[in-house]
Amino acid sequence: MDDNDELEYVEEDYYAFLNVPRNASQEEISAAYRTFSRMYHPDKHLDVENKGKAEEMFNRTKKAYEVLSDPHQRAIYDSLGNKGLQTEGWELIHRTRTPAEIREEYERLAREREERRMQQKTNPRGNITVNINATEIFSRYEDEYDDGSLFPAIEVSGMSMSQSIEAPLSRTDTATLSGNLQLQNGVGGGNFLLSGRRLINKGWFEVDCGAGSGPVLGLKGSRNLTNRVFLNGGTTVNFRQNAIIPGIAGTLAIQLDKHTVGYLTYNAGLQSSMTTTIEHNTDRYHCNASATLGIPHCYITASYTRKLVEQQLKLRVALNTALKKKVSKYSSIVATVSCGVPTGVTLKIKIIRSTQTYLFPIHLSEEIIPAAVFYATVTPLLTYFILKKTLIDPMNEAAKQRNIEKVKETNRARMAEKRRGAESAIALMGAMYERIRTEEQRRQGLIIVAALYGKFGPDENVTAEQRDEMGFIQHNPNVIDVKVPLQCLVKDARLNVYGKTKSELPGFYDPCFGEDKLLRVDYEFRGQSYSVTVADNEDLSIPASANGTAQN
Repeated sequence: MDDNDELEYVEEDYYAFLNVPRNASQEEISAAYRTFSRMYHPDKHLDVENKGKAEEMFNRTKKAYEVLSDPHQRAIYDSLGNKGLQTEGWELIHRTRTPAEIREEYERLAREREERRMQQKTNPRGNITVNINATEIFSRYEDEYDDGSLFPAIEVSGMSMSQSIEAPLSRTDTATLSGNLQLQNGVGGGNFLLSGRRLINKGWFEVDCGAGSGPVLGLKGSRNLTNRVFLNGGTTVNFRQNAIIPGIAGTLAIQLDKHTVGYLTYNAGLQSSMTTTIEHNTDRYHCNASATLGIPHCYITASYTRKLVEQQLKLRVALNTALKKKVSKYSSIVATVSCGVPTGVTLKIKIIRSTQTYLFPIHLSEEIIPAAVFYATVTPLLTYFILKKTLIDPMNEAAKQRNIEKVKETNRARMAEKRRGAESAIALMGAMYERIRTEEQRRQGLIIVAALYGKFGPDENVTAEQRDEMGFIQHNPNVIDVKVPLQCLVKDARLNVYGKTKSELPGFYDPCFGEDKLLRVDYEFRGQSYSVTVADNEDLSIPASANGTAQN
């Protein structure tokens, strides 16, 4: 699958670089800036090579401070990252505006760019339906023409295809071209429709013209009458060879409460009906009841859908049962079993891929046969789990790895720069490391004995170096030694580490991009030895002997 959540371009995390929490006060930001600017100030490094490294690190520290110390820039950075600060039109925003007004201004600029892009794009939507007659599986026909075949006859009884594209003409006008073809029991037909829609105050209206079984003209519209009531409707005129067939349809919807909506729908034409529907929808379940009085059919329906949010599943129970599973970000599978008289048992498999839908109604029996109901219910579940384990999961994992490699390639220069920056930072930390370590030893405070960051198991005995197959010692490519930068963050016998990812801390970089990482710290405090391991996105605060593991 290629629709996994994509990894984004790696941006600098100014909070992590200054090692302050995202809700840090101006005083905390200023204090962190003073600490790092003293460490990286070029005047404190006489060596020519170190002076060049110090200039680079000092400029990064200064940039982080400039953004976080300015309430306006910080508001945009918090909401949108560096891309917000680099947005075209940002220089036009008055600095007297509040952070909320700045965010609104950015969103307006972003909408304008999106509208310009949308004017150059279409929005394709498609649907393919293949009707399959498999009734011979459970009830074989026996007559004089039976050829004695070992396998039941399964045939395609019908097929339909539809496709539409949109063309934005302006911010309020959109043109849509759609068409469909259908074939049922050897008889086919089709039509196409050209529509023009305009957005108006509190609604829209649309004009349609097309051809199929004769020319068709139509007019539709929708309008919000109040905050809780809206009305939509339309009329069509179908010009056939010997008749003109009018049609009209309309729906009145009322928001009864936060989760409940009522609908009253009227249709008049070749088939006329009046339908009343009540829908109740929450985060955990969805239910509706509907009553239809019409010609030639009258019926009552009710359904209940339970949303299994944690498993990304939906289970629906009515006169039919449906199970929906989200396979990936843009794809899902729906299996529905319908039982009724005189329709019998039907299994419907729907595959939704972005804006494309593939539907396979499989008619299993003309009567309600328990075996057909059982296999229609169990077979999709077994098939899905088998496909998931043998096909979907491996494909998703392969797509994830391809995505990681793609982003690695995109960020290769950035990651190399981060590694050089980390090495430069450690080279500049020597004097501060010795000073802080000596002071902590004198007071029996916090001494970082060892610290490793990268990919390893919580209980794994990992080292920064490892032996290869020949027995030679080599650097572990998935782990880096961060003892020096962590010791330099110790202040008054305490260490606090913040940031969504620790790879942005001074002296750190990401040794295994796209993988889950841990930080393991072995330290001494008050003469006792401890060890603590935290996830990449967890804050770290030591000493914390209650959370750390004492070492013998």
